[in-house]
Amino acid sequence: MSTSERAPLRRLRSLPLRSRLSILTAAAVAVAVALAALACWLITRNELNTQLEKSLNQSQDVVLQQLRAHPTLLCGGQAPTNGQFVNPSNVLAQVVLSNGTVCSVTGSGTFPATAADREQVVVPGSPPGSVTHTVRADGHDLKVLTTSTNLLLDSGGGSRQPFALSVARPLSDVTDPLTTLAWVLLAVAGIGVVGAASAGLLIAQAGLRPVDELAQTVEHIARTEDLSVRIPVEGQDEIARLSASFNAMTAALASSRDRQQQLIADAGHELRTPLTSLRTNIELLQRSEATGRALPPTDRAELLASVRAQVTELASLIGDLQELSRPDAARTVTVVALHEVAETALARARLRGPDLRISADIQPWYVRGEAAALERAVVNLLDNAVKFSPSGGEVEVGLRGGELTVRDHGPGIPAEDLPHVFERFWRSPSARSLPGSGLGLSIVARTAQQSGGEVALAPAPGGGALATLRLPGAPVAPPGPPNPEDWD
Repeated sequence: MSTSERAPLRRLRSLPLRSRLSILTAAAVAVAVALAALACWLITRNELNTQLEKSLNQSQDVVLQQLRAHPTLLCGGQAPTNGQFVNPSNVLAQVVLSNGTVCSVTGSGTFPATAADREQVVVPGSPPGSVTHTVRADGHDLKVLTTSTNLLLDSGGGSRQPFALSVARPLSDVTDPLTTLAWVLLAVAGIGVVGAASAGLLIAQAGLRPVDELAQTVEHIARTEDLSVRIPVEGQDEIARLSASFNAMTAALASSRDRQQQLIADAGHELRTPLTSLRTNIELLQRSEATGRALPPTDRAELLASVRAQVTELASLIGDLQELSRPDAARTVTVVALHEVAETALARARLRGPDLRISADIQPWYVRGEAAALERAVVNLLDNAVKFSPSGGEVEVGLRGGELTVRDHGPGIPAEDLPHVFERFWRSPSARSLPGSGLGLSIVARTAQQSGGEVALAPAPGGGALATLRLPGAPVAPPGPPNPEDWD
């Protein structure tokens, strides 16, 4: 398509949607009306031509009957006796002799006889023939039907000669109604196109009103950042679905912003405590150095140990925040040997709880997920069990059929705290004195969801807590690239 041909399309696309709908509606109606008008005109023309030919045949039969009843007709020298003939349907009728002479039988005159007309003059007993053509006489076009008669004309003096009969009607009987019909159809088509364009504009305005409201709402939200605005949903059509989808999107955005603000507030609150303690300890060390009054070695060692612990806690908190803020698109999914991840996490847990007995029953299990995230989730579960286990206690770890269980023998979880254990920064009153950010179990829940599994925490029979992490997978690693159909 050339540049000049694409220019109208670009101009059409630059128009408002309601204008485009009106133009397209008018164009569609114009095409439909034009086709209907053309079909109507062609059908009418064919019908009028058929009626004209039928009228010529009928008129010819009437004139032939009258000629047979009055066989004497004078041609030349004297006027023909056409007063004895009836003029049927305003038809011109004349006889044509072999020499081209014509004599009027009925009507208001004669019309030229062509060679084709003269060829129809045959002697009696010859096969009859007929010819149809158009001639022009006195400024008018005539439709002529000439037919052999097998009759002899007495033209006076005792001579009788064969003749052909020509009947004619003006073509204006067809063209005048067709012209009138064309003007009527043109007027109707014009009215229809204008009406269709007007109706299309009104329908477009009514149909696009919800879209205008949606656009105004979007502009309002972009201007004010007010995500609480909702669009009324009426009906079940596409506009209603669009409005409902937009409302769902704004609700999700509002929820996401609320969670983000809550995360920032909670992170600020959690960071404030170790930072305040860290600043206090550092100021104490600076004051000791500035005044020249050295702290006792024991106090100085405890102070430095406290600083190291607070720095470690800050690093852990920052790492947890980074893990929770990382988008899903940044994850690299591979086939992960969950039993190997559990063994690595067990080694780290034994270092953090040297006075605990940690027993394990680990069976092979392969899952699809991110290795680092799965290891962090398992480590968080074990750290949680180590933190709440009493000195000399036991932690039982099992991995069977894709279900990882971690059971401790600590104080357990009160029933009223169970609904909140996977919330970010939530810590039970009994655990607020212990180290931790309150993000560990949130990270476990997110990792389980990303891997298509689930996690649960419940009181264990006989005391303590039982954490269960279920992940879909298989006991044997499938060959080739990961395929979701290979997993339970």
